[in-house]
Amino acid sequence: MSMPDRKEAEVRRILEGPHPTVPAELAVRSAELGLRLLRRRQAARRLMWLVIVAAAVVFAVWASRVHPWVAPPSTVAPPVEGF
Repeated sequence: MSMPDRKEAEVRRILEGPHPTVPAELAVRSAELGLRLLRRRQAARRLMWLVIVAAAVVFAVWASRVHPWVAPPSTVAPPVEGF
C-alpha cells in the first residue's frame, strides 16, 4: 500500500467509526462567541475611524496655523533697497 492510499484508508476508518456526541449548548455558545467577535471588530473599526478623523482634524489645524507650504524668508542676502 502506498503512502496516499494508507492515509486515505486511515481517514476512511476514522470517518466510519462512531462519532462523538456534541454538547447541546454548543450552538448557543458558538453564536454568543460569534456575536462577541463581531462586536469587537465593529468597536475596533469605529475606533480606527475615530483615530483617522482625529488625525485629519489635528493635521488640518496644524497646517492652517503653521503654513508648511510657504517657504521661510531667505537670510542669505540682505533685502535690496532704493529701487
